[in-house]
Amino acid sequence: MTNDKDYWEIVTRQMSIVNKEEQERYKNCKIAVIGCGGIGGQTIEMLARMGIGELVLVDKDCFDLSNLNRQNFATTDKIGMIKSEVAKQKVELINPFVKVTCINTHVDETNIDEIIADSNLVIEALDNVLTRVIVTRCANEKKIPLVHGAINATLGQVTTFLPNTKSYEEMFNLPSLGKELTADVIESLNSIAAATPPVIGPTPNLVGCIQAMEAFKIITGVGKVTVAPEILTFDLLNLGSFSLEKI
Repeated sequence: MTNDKDYWEIVTRQMSIVNKEEQERYKNCKIAVIGCGGIGGQTIEMLARMGIGELVLVDKDCFDLSNLNRQNFATTDKIGMIKSEVAKQKVELINPFVKVTCINTHVDETNIDEIIADSNLVIEALDNVLTRVIVTRCANEKKIPLVHGAINATLGQVTTFLPNTKSYEEMFNLPSLGKELTADVIESLNSIAAATPPVIGPTPNLVGCIQAMEAFKIITGVGKVTVAPEILTFDLLNLGSFSLEKI
């Protein structure tokens, strides 16, 4: 499947939602997804199905049995395999027109600049505060839009940080705000969510779908994007809880 006509056949059902020029922008876009687990796996799949041009997939972890309850790239035959590499294989099966790069490394201050260097947009699908701070700081410095998503049990949240909006650290009043990431600051960030949170399958997958759609809207210019300090929140145990809040 190498004919450009096939690409347009893949996305034909969404072409009444966007026009060809808008879809072309998406087709020519590069997105870095930091985290390929529960949230990230669903985000990656939706980005590919909507016809993204290029993905950088970042995750050093391997699948284990505890991932099977929620991570849609996790299957019993993939236990022990690197998440980003499995994600790349899945994307290539879904949409062979997507160029995919895997980065199997731990994200830190020394490599984040290179990881997101020429991306048009960053999606963070992480499970720890310290790495979120590192990623969001770099995206802000490089003036790259960043779509944030997080979950806890049945709770989910999504927003977008732009260079001219509140930062992630400002919005959540983190102890690292305005400080270098010294050992003491890192310790204080790690203590915020020291325990592994509970999670059930639909929560991260719904957040991932919403993040993918927010990215699609940012790139194509279609629809209204949830931008900080506004944040979309929900609790799947209370379907009347979906709300747009301002922090």
